Amino acid sequence: MTDSPIVFASAPSASNRRDGWTPERQRAFIAALAKIGLVSAAAKAVGMSRKSAYALLARAGPDSGFAGAWHEAQSLGHQRASDAAIIRAIDGVEVPVFYRGIQRGTRRVYDNRLLIAALRAQGPADRDLAGR
Repeated sequence: MTDSPIVFASAPSASNRRDGWTPERQRAFIAALAKIGLVSAAAKAVGMSRKSAYALLARAGPDSGFAGAWHEAQSLGHQRASDAAIIRAIDGVEVPVFYRGIQRGTRRVYDNRLLIAALRAQGPADRDLAGR
């Protein structure tokens, strides 16, 4: 899970515990954060808590390489999630159709609420490009 394109200097560790925020665990966290942009999910993916992730961010400082990587990964993750939601809303999702307990086919379901939510989540600069 450490295939993150984001390169950074890891934050110094408060201790040398192997179950703490090691440089490898920090890289895995940034890679996970870049996938969806949710701190809780990324921390859980590397076996750490959201609270400890924010503590590491505070300890690293706002001008650190780790903080820069955090913000870049979070932005990338939010954009990926937004793109996936828009694609899913436009292309729809195949849903199985059952009759008397047997799958007889599928139907494509489109979710306009998902599209509206994804469009609202985009920043004002993105909406300005759309002419609004």
